[in-house]
Amino acid sequence: MTVPVVALVGRPNVGKSSLFNRLTGDEDAIVSEEAGTTRDRNFARAEWNGRAFWLVDTGGLPEDDRGINAAIRLQVEQAISEADLLLFVADAQAGAHPQDERLSELLRQSGKPWLLVANKVDDPQRTDFYDLYRLGAGEPYPVSAVNGKQTGDLLDAIVEHLPDGAEPEAGSIRIAVVGRPNVGKSSLVNTLLGEERLVVSDQAGTTRDSIDTPLTYHGRVFTFVDTAGLRRQARVDDGVEFYSTLRTRRAIERSDIVVLVLDAVEGLHNQDLKIATLAWDAGRSLVLVVNKWDLYEKDDKSTAKFEKTCREKAPFLQWVPFLFVSALTGQRVTRLLDVLLTVEAERQKRIPTSQINDTLQGLLARRQPPQAAGREVTLKYATQVETEPPTIAIFGNAPDLVVEHYTRYLHNGFRAAHGFLGAPLRLTFKRKNND
Repeated sequence: MTVPVVALVGRPNVGKSSLFNRLTGDEDAIVSEEAGTTRDRNFARAEWNGRAFWLVDTGGLPEDDRGINAAIRLQVEQAISEADLLLFVADAQAGAHPQDERLSELLRQSGKPWLLVANKVDDPQRTDFYDLYRLGAGEPYPVSAVNGKQTGDLLDAIVEHLPDGAEPEAGSIRIAVVGRPNVGKSSLVNTLLGEERLVVSDQAGTTRDSIDTPLTYHGRVFTFVDTAGLRRQARVDDGVEFYSTLRTRRAIERSDIVVLVLDAVEGLHNQDLKIATLAWDAGRSLVLVVNKWDLYEKDDKSTAKFEKTCREKAPFLQWVPFLFVSALTGQRVTRLLDVLLTVEAERQKRIPTSQINDTLQGLLARRQPPQAAGREVTLKYATQVETEPPTIAIFGNAPDLVVEHYTRYLHNGFRAAHGFLGAPLRLTFKRKNND
């Protein structure tokens, strides 16, 4: 399901960043008394009453377009175009400002749904925010970002106005193709499709939007989501690239399987590892495609060495399939479809309880869980409770006392017995009834 985007907009120094921090429960945004502190965008995931959304902080819309103000204005306009819902933040103590009126007109022209937020209503009995009615935005939502007053009511309104998340096409396997800029993601998808359906360029960051592209193979429908390359946050220095990063994260959330494309010559970068970890922690299956293999100086052990180097940086990659390809020449690209079918079957796989228990008993016979807090830890039985990702529940007398290294031992044992290639395997420990 797609997670919607909610953007905060307003003129400088009305408290957008303070409100961002209040609504997300974090201190990610820099807050200052100096107008125009926020020049770049900041985003964080928020949740209220079971609904998740991305909240985006923007720079204050300047009064003129001179110098850096032009870039800030473009960023705000980009925020408006990308958002599913807009929060127009105004200063209740200052009343309606001419710049507020210009911004309200800009929002009306966008056609996007928006809510007017009257910030700095620290004391509702003493703050007259009714001047904001002349902005023609309906009933303002009075809040205080500083002390949190009535922000719960605002969150209720946000959730009420969020669009319904679109469900993936039934039977389709959603594949998010991700990676750093210019590693060959679009070329890879084009080679699979056999046509130039996605724009390809030598310039890093050519693909700015996420494009859903279907492909049928052996009776299964793959929907490829080709995304803009993720850059280190410090290098995301314009509105387009910022929102490309956000869309890539959303694409991962929407996917069943994430294909992380690496540059063979450059190897596994820290940013690649962050993307892989993000997908893995989100419960998405993962495939690593090493592109530009035709440019790599290799011998008969090159693939094994490359995989070993990657897995030394991230042990969980030992459960992830690697595929070495050249999108330029087409070398081994079509094998990706068979790998995806295999990984899809593995993430959907359900092991009978009897087999899971046999595996557990064999692991216990070789090594019992160590004592913890002076108590003996006893594990009784296990069963697979979920797929997508596969999850095994293990029942015992003291689930909170199972130590981390023993959990890894069990995890590796279940992996060795049942595979789950490409899928994160989760173990949960539960107390056995009547213990």
